[in-house]
Amino acid sequence: MKVPSLESRLAARERPAGWPVLKMRWEELLFMHWAWDAEEIQKTLPQGLRVDVFEGKAWVAVVPFFMRRVHPTGLPCVPWLSDFLELNVRTYVHDEQGLAGVWFYSLACNQPVAVEAARRLFYLNYVHARMKVGRRDGYVVYSSRRGEGAEAAFEYGMSGEQNEARPGSLEFFLLERYVLFSTDRQGRLLAGRLHHRPYLAGAGEVPVWSFIPAEQDGFAHPGRGPDHVCVAKSVQVEAWPIQSVS
Repeated sequence: MKVPSLESRLAARERPAGWPVLKMRWEELLFMHWAWDAEEIQKTLPQGLRVDVFEGKAWVAVVPFFMRRVHPTGLPCVPWLSDFLELNVRTYVHDEQGLAGVWFYSLACNQPVAVEAARRLFYLNYVHARMKVGRRDGYVVYSSRRGEGAEAAFEYGMSGEQNEARPGSLEFFLLERYVLFSTDRQGRLLAGRLHHRPYLAGAGEVPVWSFIPAEQDGFAHPGRGPDHVCVAKSVQVEAWPIQSVS
């Protein structure tokens, strides 16, 4: 199995050929990461994927953010449909060819139509959730609740300058991801390409955080706060069709 090189990670930022099927904007992103045992992560992955590690460590992430102006290419935005909230639990992986990307354990969302569409079109584990967002004293105040489960609450804000991640750094490893992996109903491995400019991200202040979404996906609480936190303001994103990994 081929391991991703720095060159291949940089090449993934190039805009793919063909036409994207979706356009959107991601805003007010909070990335909270916990270092995790790589062997434990590997046990959760489908055939054909390997855990991606930085200096021997795997990572579990909880990422709340805003989805804005989501619409199929060539069609206009719909006010009640195109803007919603999303919170994903994810880890970092690569396939047998060394293509680095993201594996999502769950993607909570408060737009029912978007949940059902993403399940069918991208085979992603979108889940229905009741979600709220507000602002207080310069912080984003964000909450999410799946079903009858406990509420996950967050407060976060930027605490430093925003910069592109330096190639080869931990921030580059965690943030610069342009491929999502999923599996279809037959268990076949699929990959979808994304394109956006590199994040401008900076250190985050997170006075309120939660690991509940990851616990709901089967991870034991680590007994500590996140090992790495950063906040990114917004990127314009294009998504290409999901395809089988040959």
